[in-house]
Amino acid sequence: MATLNDIGVAAAINILTALAFFLAFAMLRIQPVNDRVYFPKWYIKGLRSRPLVNGSAFASKFVNLDLRSYTRFLNWMPAALQMPEPELIDHAGLDSAVYLRIYLLGLKIFGPIALTALTVMIPVNWSNNTLEHSGLTYSDIDKLSISNIPIGSHKFWTHLVLAYGFTFWTCYVLKREYEIVAAMRLHFLASDQRRPDQFTVLVRNVPPDPDESVTELVQHFFLVNHPHHYLSHQVWSLTSTLKIIPSSITFSLLQLVYNANKLSELVNEKKKIQNWLDFYQNKYKRNPLKRPSLKQTGLLGLWGNRVDAIDFYTSIVERLSRDICGEREKVSSNTKSIMPAAFVSFKTRWGAAVCVLTQQSRNPTTWLTEWAPEPRDVYWENLAIPFVFLTIRRLIAAIAFFFLTFFFMIPIAIVQSLANIESIEKALPFLKPIIEVKFIKSFIQGFLPGIALKIFLLFLPTILMMMSKFEGFISLSALERRFASRYYFFQFINVFLGSIITGTAFQQLNHFIHQSTSQIPKTIGVSIPMKATFFITYIMVDGWAGVAGEILRLKPLIIYHLKNSFLVKTEKDREEAMDPGTIGFNTGEPQIQLYFLLGLVYAVVTPILLPFIIVFFALAYVVYRHQIINVYHQEYESAAAFWPDVHVRVVAALIVSQLLLMGLLSTKEASQSTPLLITLPVLTICFHRFCKGRYEPAFVRYPLQEAMMKDTLERAKEANLNLKGFLQNAYIHPVFKSADESDSESESESEWERSPALVATKRTSKRFTPMPSKDGGSVLSLDQVNDECLKP
Repeated sequence: MATLNDIGVAAAINILTALAFFLAFAMLRIQPVNDRVYFPKWYIKGLRSRPLVNGSAFASKFVNLDLRSYTRFLNWMPAALQMPEPELIDHAGLDSAVYLRIYLLGLKIFGPIALTALTVMIPVNWSNNTLEHSGLTYSDIDKLSISNIPIGSHKFWTHLVLAYGFTFWTCYVLKREYEIVAAMRLHFLASDQRRPDQFTVLVRNVPPDPDESVTELVQHFFLVNHPHHYLSHQVWSLTSTLKIIPSSITFSLLQLVYNANKLSELVNEKKKIQNWLDFYQNKYKRNPLKRPSLKQTGLLGLWGNRVDAIDFYTSIVERLSRDICGEREKVSSNTKSIMPAAFVSFKTRWGAAVCVLTQQSRNPTTWLTEWAPEPRDVYWENLAIPFVFLTIRRLIAAIAFFFLTFFFMIPIAIVQSLANIESIEKALPFLKPIIEVKFIKSFIQGFLPGIALKIFLLFLPTILMMMSKFEGFISLSALERRFASRYYFFQFINVFLGSIITGTAFQQLNHFIHQSTSQIPKTIGVSIPMKATFFITYIMVDGWAGVAGEILRLKPLIIYHLKNSFLVKTEKDREEAMDPGTIGFNTGEPQIQLYFLLGLVYAVVTPILLPFIIVFFALAYVVYRHQIINVYHQEYESAAAFWPDVHVRVVAALIVSQLLLMGLLSTKEASQSTPLLITLPVLTICFHRFCKGRYEPAFVRYPLQEAMMKDTLERAKEANLNLKGFLQNAYIHPVFKSADESDSESESESEWERSPALVATKRTSKRFTPMPSKDGGSVLSLDQVNDECLKP
């Protein structure tokens, strides 16, 4: 069991590691050769084209020769805090700004809690000698915990009162923060520039129809069932042909969902070959007297006939272009490649909101509508999955996740065995002379368990992301939110509960063997607070040294220079080699939530853990603010749609802390406090239901009032807005955007003017149809619909 000396050694190791990372970063970031690694966001935004260097010497392009800059190696810290939040939102987006508020939330919650707990709880816990007469294995840190209070003591009222105080303070901060973030989201949506997803609805589970194709069925359905929301109708086909159907009032643009996964592979291959062709063409331009050549076959061009490099890659590009055109024609001619889903865009936000908020047909399982993710957020590979298979896929993923969570207890038990040297010495006595060396013992107990657990968890994100993709989510944000949800649950079961249960078993193994079964719950109740030492070491490894290592970006730095030395052939290659990355909500947010859980659980039980958590939140806030300003480039913008998940997980951690405290006090025979503690989870659940009803709708629905206000304001400012041109290519698969366009804008406009009022249907009117269509597809023109409605 880790002692104060072991914790001190671990703290020294992690502090020195963090300082080394910061010092290395401060030196590396000012070198011109590393500029694209540590400031890629400014290059992507076009605000930086070359390193900021002084002098024209050749060496200054690689090494910073300004000695004064080395004396200001820590100026990045205040610089990261200077950008105000509104400017940060404009620079990095609302998602990034709200993500930083999670760290501020931790500081707001645990700052006052730590001050109160350390000044009140520590003296109360320390002024006892219960552990000295308990026969349990303990350390000096455990004397600061609730385990050191005698059974049935009146001092437990202090813990009870502070539990109420901490709960009320946490709920107040959560409510206040929820209110602020909801207001930020609504303001962002109201002031944000026009985005395609504000006008677009994703329609899924389009029912099959024996008389019409998916294209015609979707067209007719929305023309008839949303007649007052159509000015035109546009279908994008794979042969770049535009079919446009104008109507009278508003506008809808239909873009069907195609299974283009194979086509995507061909396009990616062509992109790589085109890159080589550009490289050799640029090389030839620099030296026109010599045509570049290469060996046609063989490993890495080591043997084979030498051919002209430009002609060789030109022929490959032409062949791939023909293959791409053939695949496009194959997909366009095969009706099975058209998925029963479509992106339908409306002229107004109000029309799109009405479509999303209403049931489209009598059968509630067909014509399902939801807000379309923004184009950057679409995960195109999963759009090809039939809707009926999603439930089966999610069931399979849930079963696989259950077994993954269960079997991961094995490495957790191994990690806990490292944290308990006494058990190792009893099992392997021949190791005792080595283990008992003071520094080795401190290193094993204070540092090794945390780093071992961190290593075991390195492989988990890849597995969980594969599961999330298998489940069929259609947006990157939904993938990351599902990933985060399971990652947090996994850490709760394995890292938190698993560490407590297995650690307690290892620590008190001898005590378990020589006591009656009825005494085991009390032993566990006493031992749970003692696991704070393990979590302290884990926080220092992951939250101190880990965060400091994040700013160093050692892996992207090495990969960039390797690519720049061996693989970069064009300026485009150099841009792609930067790899700015993202904030990593899927892994970062669950990790933060683990600290919320540990802080809330041990705030009353072992408050000495709280300062370590506060250091993490403060350090991480500065580091990630710097990274968001200079490095990370978000793939999408969800307008802080993830905040309800953040809120509910903090509330869940609060309830877990209350239940554990209730169980812990029951083992201490403080029965008079149990009725009062039962009230806390009930009040917390009521608080959550209030916040869910009051603030969550702002994150899952778009108010019609807001939609109408923005539509009205937009019409007043831009009366001649060409919304058709803005929306027509918004939701086209990236591989189609890269294809050659044969139709010009003028041709599209001319077709727009001369198109008929409605798409011709393959079926006759229902007045002449013996049997109604199986799925009720629309077959009437608008005039026919009006005539039918006027009949008595």
